[in-house]
Amino acid sequence: MLLCSSSAAIRRISVSWLIMANNSNFKSHRLSRSDDAALALESSTKRPGTMSTHSSLKDAFSSYADHLNALNEKRERIVKASRDVTMNSKKVIFQVHRISKANREEVLEKAEKDLAAVRDQHISRLVKELQGTDFWKLRRAYSPGVQEYVEAATFFKFCQTGTLLNLDEINASLLSLSDPSLEPLQINLLDYLLGLADLTGELMRLAIGRISDGEVEYSERICQFVRDIYRELTLLVPLMDDGSDMKTKMDTMLQSVVKIENACFSVRVRGSEYIPLLGSSDPSSFLVGVSDAEL
Repeated sequence: MLLCSSSAAIRRISVSWLIMANNSNFKSHRLSRSDDAALALESSTKRPGTMSTHSSLKDAFSSYADHLNALNEKRERIVKASRDVTMNSKKVIFQVHRISKANREEVLEKAEKDLAAVRDQHISRLVKELQGTDFWKLRRAYSPGVQEYVEAATFFKFCQTGTLLNLDEINASLLSLSDPSLEPLQINLLDYLLGLADLTGELMRLAIGRISDGEVEYSERICQFVRDIYRELTLLVPLMDDGSDMKTKMDTMLQSVVKIENACFSVRVRGSEYIPLLGSSDPSSFLVGVSDAEL
């Protein structure tokens, strides 16, 4: 009897244990299915966010690429306009070098028209391209042309009046090219000084040419003018933050000063070795050892 009751108790325990095991398996299976559903839902909710982020980054970099491409195209247009300014400014300088006592008014009138054409046709293209921060951002692209224009304008002004064309006068002549509603193109001080340094080389050539035509006094005025420019820039250049280009040109400027001084000195000290220009009644007109047949 005791054995039967023990067997019945064991069977009841076994049945209870099996029921509990089945229930736990069912719960774990149900939990795993619910976890899978949750993961699937989470992944499905994350995918649209990932796609939208990727799309926004792609759009952002596309806009950056468009901006850089537009900036490079603008830089190329500015470089082309700067080359045209340089080329036509050189033509003005060559025109002014043809000056002499006989054709002074004619040469200066032609040079003035050519200089106005450079301003109205080529500098105006730079004005249209350079707006806002582009004026400083793209300075290296147009600086050579602006320096050449400053050199031509100051060279013409000196031959016309014997004075220096200052920066305010140059910028005032450019105001009519700009849209009144926008910031006007203004030549900066550094480009003006770099152009002024190049001016001394042209004045040196002019002085040598005037000496050969017998205009010694005019060459001496040029010499004094170039000395004054060199002296003032010698005091200014050490104070400049971005003066590497100017320091290089200062050496060339000193050479120009020395050449003019040596030429004027030779004419004054060794003037008796120079013969008057044959066929000329002007005793102050000199030509170094050249006969009419060789002219």
